[in-house]
Formats: sequence, C-alpha cells, structure tokens
Amino acid sequence: MAASTDTGNPAPSDSHVSTDPATGCSTLQYSMILDHLIGDRRPVKDLNPAVMGGLPMPSKSDEQKMIERGMESCAFKSVLACVGGFVLGGAFGIFTAGIDTNVGLDPKDPLRTPTAREVLKDMGQRGMSYAKNFAIVGAMFSCTECIIESHRGKSDWKNAVYSGCVTGGAIGFRGMQQLYFNVLIQRYRVRNICLIINICLPAGLKAGVLGCGGFAAFSAAIEYYLR
Repeated sequence: MAASTDTGNPAPSDSHVSTDPATGCSTLQYSMILDHLIGDRRPVKDLNPAVMGGLPMPSKSDEQKMIERGMESCAFKSVLACVGGFVLGGAFGIFTAGIDTNVGLDPKDPLRTPTAREVLKDMGQRGMSYAKNFAIVGAMFSCTECIIESHRGKSDWKNAVYSGCVTGGAIGFRGMQQLYFNVLIQRYRVRNICLIINICLPAGLKAGVLGCGGFAAFSAAIEYYLR
C-alpha cells in the first residue's frame, strides 16, 4: 500500500520545493516562480501586432521617410514658424489698430476726420509691420531651438530658454544699435565712424543682455506652464 501510494504521488523535485524543518512540510520556492514570471527565465513573447489582435504595420517607403526627415528638419520648422508668426502678427496688428483712436489721423491736421480709406491704409501698414516682426522672431526662435536641440540631443525646457536668450539678445542688440545709428546720422549729422561705433556698441550690448534675460525668462515661464 505504501509503495502504491508513493508511486501515485511522486515526490517533488528539490529545485522547486524545500522542507520546513519545524513542521516537516514541503514549501514552494517562490523565487523560482518569480524568475519564470519577471526574472531572467521569463520567456520572450512575440509582440507582432497580428498575433496580438491588431493590424500589421506596413513598412515605410523611401518617399515617406524622406517626407518625415524634411518635416523634422530645422528649415521646415523655421519656415512654418515664420508663416505662423506672420499670420499671428498681422492679426494682432490689425486688432491693435482697430482699437487705436489715433489711427488714420494726419499729424499736420489732427482735427480733420480721417476717411475710411485712410483708416484702412493705416491698419494695413500696421498689420504688415507687426506681421514682419512676428515672422522674424518666430523664425529665429524656431531655428535656434532646433539647432540647440540637435546639438544637445535632448528635448527639454532648457532648449527654449537658450533659444529665447539668443533670439532676445540678437533682437535687442540690433534694435538698439539701429536706433542709435539713425539718431546719430540723421539728427546730429555725425560722420565719425569711430564715434558712432563707440556709442552704438555699448548701447547694443546692454540692450542685448536685457533682451536675452527677458526672452529667456518668458520662454521658461511658457515651458513651465505648458509642461
């Protein structure tokens, strides 16, 4: 009877069970089970979408890969930002001109009521000016951000901050230099190149530092809000 009982219930292997010395009962080694579930002995499953019940993904053609590379390039991103900035700037310029009470007025005769044609012309000029400025800023920001991201190999908030600093510094430097240059040439009739450089360069550097800090802080705030 004992032999038949042993034959019907074979003893488990020592690699899967162990005997508790206190009770004399066999206990499973759960570490072996964990190894087969989440450990090194876990079997590799086929993640083919067709096996998992989904549709198989077709391989991309050379034309599709070329289009994707073009859309991810810095040139395409810059052009897209330029167009978007142009449209947004034009709309913003027309909006500000619409709420301005002095639009269309003649400085030589401020008491004369402007005609509708003069008002529309002034609104169009202001919208075009805003559109150009927004387009330049958008293209510069997008291009510098793409270049910095490609150089760093990371996509985080620091790219926008660095790009904002570069864009703001360049705009501030050029704008203040241009302003001082026009004042010295047109108003004071200065023709000394060394004097013009000595006056314009420090003013441009100071404006560039302020523009860099302002644009970087604004970019950091926008990235913090969006992320």
